[in-house]
Amino acid sequence: MDFIEAPSPNFDARKAPPNAVVLHYTGMQTGEAALARLRDPAAKVSAHYLVEEDGRVFRMVPEERRAWHAGVSCWRGERDMNGASVGIEVVNPGHEFGYRAFPAPQVAAVIALVGDIRTRWTIDDARIVGHADIAPDRKEDPGELFPWRTLAEAGHGLWADPPSAPGLPLGEGEEGVAVFALQAGFTRLGYDCAPSGRFDRHTAAVVRAFQRHWRQDKVDGVADGDTRARLIALLRAVA
Repeated sequence: MDFIEAPSPNFDARKAPPNAVVLHYTGMQTGEAALARLRDPAAKVSAHYLVEEDGRVFRMVPEERRAWHAGVSCWRGERDMNGASVGIEVVNPGHEFGYRAFPAPQVAAVIALVGDIRTRWTIDDARIVGHADIAPDRKEDPGELFPWRTLAEAGHGLWADPPSAPGLPLGEGEEGVAVFALQAGFTRLGYDCAPSGRFDRHTAAVVRAFQRHWRQDKVDGVADGDTRARLIALLRAVA
């Protein structure tokens, strides 16, 4: 791939090769502002790549180094997601500044970039995730408009389209075996959601993160039958 070199000083050493890709949106009003922040030593944040809306790809940190994009996070038991992943910032104003669809040239560039990264590292489809997946209590990005299905159909990531399933919804405040099983399923997929049998605020945040990735037409933190059917289908895919 062709990259525009835009080195950032914000990185340190990895302890092991990356085994995940984490996708973000920039959440700033312009791509130029985001690129400047990711290269600002005072900001202490960075990513390996930034993908502009017109499809240009900026390389800021070598993949062999640990960029600072994930923060406090966890996926599949790994709590140093900065050290375990390659971080991609996708230019989009985000929910705060006018969230909008991701343009086709940008999506094509993201697909090509993820494919290029995977030629160098062993990254399973189940480890291609969003910032919200690894930090559901803090983050929403890249959000419910990000074309996860398109990315998966291109061969990168998981997707499932099971038939709609009836079932009583599970929501915040509920307790019992069904909640325990739901939390166990999320944990098995990769979320940090230790089973307790209590549908607490964190569980609701995990459900919203899951919906932003895999059930994008309704993001409400309630585990209805459709949400649970998608979770089961994904678990079968990674079995």
